[in-house]
Amino acid sequence: MVENKRRIGIMGGTFDPIHIGHLVTAEAVRVEYNLDEVIFIPAANPPHKNEANVTKAMHRYIMTAMATYSNPFFHVSAIEMERPGPSYTIDTIYALKKQYDSSTELFFITGADTIQEISTWDRIEELLGLCHFIAATRQGCKTTLEQIKQHFGDLGKKKIHRLNTPELEISSTDIRDKVKNNISIKYLVPESVEKYIYKERLYLE
Repeated sequence: MVENKRRIGIMGGTFDPIHIGHLVTAEAVRVEYNLDEVIFIPAANPPHKNEANVTKAMHRYIMTAMATYSNPFFHVSAIEMERPGPSYTIDTIYALKKQYDSSTELFFITGADTIQEISTWDRIEELLGLCHFIAATRQGCKTTLEQIKQHFGDLGKKKIHRLNTPELEISSTDIRDKVKNNISIKYLVPESVEKYIYKERLYLE
């Protein structure tokens, strides 16, 4: 008898704040790739961003927990918040590998913009050997993704995949700007997240 492999999605990001686009993408990938669960991991100290410009990790963790609570397949991990130093994906994947048995397959979910920068990631070829990458792309990004896969040769063809997702033009940057300028963010984020942002007076400066 062949043992069924456990398949786990990893949704990493700053989530400053988490929005509907993140949730729609995660659910689409979960269904398409038959994942057992999707773990959202807010980055504590994103290496590619100025720490001074990122909201405190605890706020981002709480908003992510609120946004994902109603989906039984979604979970949130503080694994990067509990680890000192920059939040490198390679370290997170190694930590997760220790938590699960060797038959578990990990699928790192990312967006079209992020996948274009993947060659700059720390120890990227080693990372591709440890997990699959699912690039949630819009129709116009197909050519770019194929070029990225070719860049990594056989490893790229085997480990980098694409999934067309609904074209939701939502960004965390835009949401922060709207809050700062007193423009409604209703339906761009879950209601619980919207209330939390205003209660904690986030993004006003």
